[in-house]
Amino acid sequence: MPGPALVWFREDLRVGDNPALTHAVETGAPVLCLYLFDEESPEVRPLGGASRWFLHGSLTVLAERLAAIGGELLVMRGAARTVIPRVVEASGASHVLWNRRYGAEREIDAEIKARLKEAGVEARSCKARLLYEPGEVTTKTGGLYKVFTPYRNATLAYDPPPPPLPAPERIEKGSWPAAIRAEAIAIADLDLEPTKPDWAAGLRETWTRGEAGAQARLASFLDGPLSGYAGSRNRPDLETTSMLSAHLRFGDVSPRQIVHAALHARDAGRIPAEDYDMLRSELGWRDFSHQLLFAQPDIARTNMMRSYDAFPWRQDEAALAAWQRGRTGYPFVDAGMRQLWTTGFMHNRVRMVVGSFLVKHLLLDWRLGEDWFWDTLCDADPANNAASWQWVAGSGADASPYYRVFNPVTQGEKFDPAGDYVRRWVPELAGLPNTYVHRPWDASRNVLERANVTLGRSYPLPIVDHDEGRRRALDALAQMKKNAA
Repeated sequence: MPGPALVWFREDLRVGDNPALTHAVETGAPVLCLYLFDEESPEVRPLGGASRWFLHGSLTVLAERLAAIGGELLVMRGAARTVIPRVVEASGASHVLWNRRYGAEREIDAEIKARLKEAGVEARSCKARLLYEPGEVTTKTGGLYKVFTPYRNATLAYDPPPPPLPAPERIEKGSWPAAIRAEAIAIADLDLEPTKPDWAAGLRETWTRGEAGAQARLASFLDGPLSGYAGSRNRPDLETTSMLSAHLRFGDVSPRQIVHAALHARDAGRIPAEDYDMLRSELGWRDFSHQLLFAQPDIARTNMMRSYDAFPWRQDEAALAAWQRGRTGYPFVDAGMRQLWTTGFMHNRVRMVVGSFLVKHLLLDWRLGEDWFWDTLCDADPANNAASWQWVAGSGADASPYYRVFNPVTQGEKFDPAGDYVRRWVPELAGLPNTYVHRPWDASRNVLERANVTLGRSYPLPIVDHDEGRRRALDALAQMKKNAA
């Protein structure tokens, strides 16, 4: 009699549209569900604080969802190369199923798959994390795209991906051997949530973790912000984003679920076609980033354009701390950094501006920003986070050219015209008129006094002049080119 089917959960913490789980149920064998928290394998980057917090909630909800349909989630800790084969042998599993990863972790998966097949165990990996995997969308010569716009256009010309799989109605639960069950731990024992101090109050106000929370967020997006998304998505002062990024990061929701829900809304006349296409484009950037990660797994540490190895980065701990704390003296930048610290999220337009400010105005290495985002973003993704930082630094594939220096004042005035975003996250400037909320140093003494603002005390003066920062950045670019010659 064949043994049970083991489902190894990783970044797919949902029951609906989970190919590994669906195929395990379809084997007809009892199903064992395992989550392995792996901080020991060198290919696995340990999660940052905000991501750990989010993972705790998603795992908790997944365990509840599986229990509701007859299953059970066992949680263990350890290196996958050691734990998975031991669990398979002890449980007598005849099938092992998981959903694919695309960074250096795939070396672990390939090694385990080979070992299992050698032992006569059916090992199957499934596509679940992306709309299009690396190699599915190729150039006319069969290569991977290195520029996003042609990649996006190619994907938009494709038919939509297959519809999402329904959640299994019932799971026949397998039986864990006593030796394995003895190694299992409670989710709380992973120590993913902060306690002393508990800094996650703002995160709890912002996110409802888990599959149900993701579906509620998707429904809210479809009923509101998605209509007009193409024209308003760059406005951080408005409720225009899906807020699904962290749910996608941990697989509370699948990209296919999002695309097909939006496609249905488009076909029903609820949203214009351009809004659907823009959403597909944004998900396309996510796929493209994973393609870059697939091609260069060390994307978070190594410049994709190696000429940037010669870039003359500065070292300035005080400037880095001011940026991290939202005390740069530029209201739009500071609003973004404070939103990040409080909520574990930052609007994408603002991410570009604060990233540009770090690497260009301050001449600090993009990896410092990537590290900070990795620790503070709930949606910190090994592909998106690194690819986006390399884009803004000018060192990545299809990067924004380094000489393009975002002006944090004009960016704020364009995308936060009434100053509502700044007033929310930089409340010490709330009393300033719209004219000065993005440039308080231009306000007269009387205007500042009426707004109860004392520059240099209640709110900092700019830590670098914009024109001087831009000139210094362009000089550094010239020096890099000289160094690399």
